[in-house]
Amino acid sequence: MTLQTRERSMIRKVCDDGVGYSVVDLTDVRHVFAAAVPRCTGDLTTQTWDALRTIQAVMKEESTLGSIVHQVVFLAEYDKVDECHEVMREFYGADFPATTYVPQKPCQGGIVSIEALGVGRKRGDVVIDRRNEQLVIASHNNVSWVHCANIVPDPGIDGVYHQALNAFQKMNDMLGRAGVRFDQVIRTWLYLGGIVEGDGEGQRYKELNRARTDFYQGIPFLSDRLPVHLKEAYPASTGIGADGHYLIMSCIALQTPRTDIVAMPLENPRQTPAFGYGCQYGIKSPKFSRAMALSCGAYATIFISGTASIINSETQHIGDVERQTDETLDNIAALISEENLSRHYLPQLGTTLDQLALVRVYIKRAEDYPKVRAICERRLGNVPTIYAVADVCRPELLVEIEGIAFSQRGCQSGQC
Repeated sequence: MTLQTRERSMIRKVCDDGVGYSVVDLTDVRHVFAAAVPRCTGDLTTQTWDALRTIQAVMKEESTLGSIVHQVVFLAEYDKVDECHEVMREFYGADFPATTYVPQKPCQGGIVSIEALGVGRKRGDVVIDRRNEQLVIASHNNVSWVHCANIVPDPGIDGVYHQALNAFQKMNDMLGRAGVRFDQVIRTWLYLGGIVEGDGEGQRYKELNRARTDFYQGIPFLSDRLPVHLKEAYPASTGIGADGHYLIMSCIALQTPRTDIVAMPLENPRQTPAFGYGCQYGIKSPKFSRAMALSCGAYATIFISGTASIINSETQHIGDVERQTDETLDNIAALISEENLSRHYLPQLGTTLDQLALVRVYIKRAEDYPKVRAICERRLGNVPTIYAVADVCRPELLVEIEGIAFSQRGCQSGQC
């Protein structure tokens, strides 16, 4: 078992069998991003305990034990979600993180994989307010990061459009009870079973986008921290397929009275903005930004939306998963580049693929996993990564990739 470590710039990465993690020290707070798969066989309980203990060892090693605020659990057997939930309760006790259970099969062969975020004290104070198993608020330096997880529509609602409106409203209500406004949301995840299947006279993903457009109508996202020239913005987002016909949502919101934190929605020079897609892609276009950059002084955090092999608004390399994977990574590289950040009024805060701290790769066909993984490892290096089997929002798309990147003014390509 070979341990590999990368230490460049502000991110330190460690990859080992069964776990990969990144450590990012921002000012006086430590952020640990971990992706774990079980290293044993057995039933769901056995594998879940193994993955959790692996993450626990990472957090202990990095002095962030008890600090996990958000986790995503990928399940091959979603009918056993209640069993998994009970394991989580026993393991975490009072330290339960905001947890989303996603019906997507892990590619690595196990029946569960887990992605977790820990936020711990380096020199400053971190306060973690665990409201319930779906809402956790981590506060430090007069900034609160609000993690809202596992929002599902009420039972008995017909049609994706009405289910999505109900789920968005439930998310809004949960945030509101914590004193958080929906316009403070910076990042969403929308998991939709049967994403490219029909729904009445439409397609399920298109109906989801119709609901998102209608719910977002009139919401002034991040208006209190957008640059003056920007009048409208949308959160970063991933809309991705899942097993069954479930709809599950989660989000992150940012709440702070500080005026030095700027939110900049990023668009990709290689792609048409998603909200500008033509009517052939749906009655109402997908309302999200290609990424959301949050800058504060010399630092930036970049939440990268689900990205695919699309140039302008057209799918590229139909039927070729390897070329689609490379094209997707080219899109991400262009999105976070110095040239693009400067174009968005964030000079010297651009970065490169080797400054990704966490990645998720969604693969349409399980048999394509070895090819996709080989390309990602070649181009991204050792980065904590979750690989999951999931349909993408267009039938011809074979892979989608999202992530989170960090940059520091004056540090390009890891050279400071």
